[in-house]
Amino acid sequence: MKLWIWLIALLALPALAEEPPVVYSGTLGKTSIVVELDLNKPDEVTGRYFYQKYRLDLPLNGSLDGQELKLQEGLDDFDDTPRPEFSLTKDEKGNWQGSWTNPQGKTLPVKLQPAQLPAVTTDDAWLTALAHIEPYEFLRLSGLQLTAGKSENFMGYQLQWWTEPQSKITLFEIASGYLDAELHAINQKLRTRLWQEVSGWHACMLGANRFGQGEYMQTVTPKYLSKDIVSISIFTSYDCGGAHPDFGEAPVNMNAKTAESLTLEDVVWVGEGAPFHYLNAEDGVSTGKNDVDFDTFAQYRDKKWAPWLVKELTLAHPAEMKKPTEESDDDCDYSQPEIWQFPAWYFTPAGLYFDPSFARVQRSCEGPEWSVLPWSAIKKQAGTAAVATVQ
Repeated sequence: MKLWIWLIALLALPALAEEPPVVYSGTLGKTSIVVELDLNKPDEVTGRYFYQKYRLDLPLNGSLDGQELKLQEGLDDFDDTPRPEFSLTKDEKGNWQGSWTNPQGKTLPVKLQPAQLPAVTTDDAWLTALAHIEPYEFLRLSGLQLTAGKSENFMGYQLQWWTEPQSKITLFEIASGYLDAELHAINQKLRTRLWQEVSGWHACMLGANRFGQGEYMQTVTPKYLSKDIVSISIFTSYDCGGAHPDFGEAPVNMNAKTAESLTLEDVVWVGEGAPFHYLNAEDGVSTGKNDVDFDTFAQYRDKKWAPWLVKELTLAHPAEMKKPTEESDDDCDYSQPEIWQFPAWYFTPAGLYFDPSFARVQRSCEGPEWSVLPWSAIKKQAGTAAVATVQ
C-alpha cells in the first residue's frame, strides 16, 4: 500500500472516531507547540504534537484518569527505554497545564488551550478544506512557505516549479498554455497534490520516530501536456520505519478542460457497453462519483482488462513479454495477467505507459522502461476521454 493511501486513511480517521481528536496550541517551556489528542479511550489515549519551529510530528500515547492526563512521547520500542513524559491536568475551561520531563530529569512547564485557527486568507482550496477537516494539519501547512524554482517550457506549456524547503517536496504549476479558468482549476489540483505529498513526508517522519530521519525521496516528471490532457509521473521511494523500505508510482492524470482525474477506463475501454468511471487507489486521491462498485470494477480488471493488456503488450513488445524459461537469468515474468490488473499509468507521446505490480520478492521487476502501449492500439479501444487528438 502506497504511503499516500495510508495518509488519506489517517486524515479520514477523525470522521470515524466517536469524537474527533482535539487540537490544542500552547507552549512547552517557552516554545510554541501544537498538539492533537484522541481522548475517546481513556486507557489508550493517542496523539501527536509538533514544535512550531520544526513542524515535525512526535507521537504521544498514554492514559486519562478523570482530569489527569499522563502521556509518553515517542513510539514504544518494547525494551523499556525511558521516554519523555507529559503530566497534565485539565481545568474547568478545557485547558491543560502541567509539565514535560525528559529521561535526564529536565522539567519544563506545559500550557495548552483549544486551538484557535487563524482566518483563512488563501485561495488555496486544499488548505481551506484542511481548516475544516484536519485543523492540526492546517496549522502545520498554513505556516509553510513555498520557494520558486526553475521555469521551463514543456511541450509548448510554461511550467513554474515550487518547493517546500523542509521536506524538499517539489511540484510545478502551469503558467501558460491554457485558458485562465482551466489554468486555475489545474493549478489548484497540482497545489493540492504538492501539499498532500508534504503531509506524506511528515507522516513518514512520524512513522520513522527519529525526529525527521526517515527517508522520503520523490521524483516528479511531466510526461504529457495537451489541450485535453495533463499527465505527470510522481515516483516515491521511502523508508518510514517499517519492516522494509518501499517505493511506488502514483501519477497525476487529469482532464485539462475540467481538472478532473482521469481513470484508466476513461481512456481505454475493453468491456461491453458504455465505459464506467471508477476512481481506484492507483488513480490518485481525488474524490468523485463512481458508476459501479468495487467488485464490478475488480471483476472487469481481472476478466477483461488484464488479459487484453497482456495480449496487446505481447504484440508491441514480444521479446520483453516472453515468459522466462528455466534457463533464463531473468525471473521477471511479464506475461502474467495479474500483475497488470491494477497498474500505475500515465500518458507519453508514444502511448500509455503501464507499471505492473509484483509481489515484494520481485519488486525489482517493477518500473520497466519499455512497457508503453502504442496509441494505435489504444485508439481502437478509446474510452470517453479525448485521446483521439493524442499524437
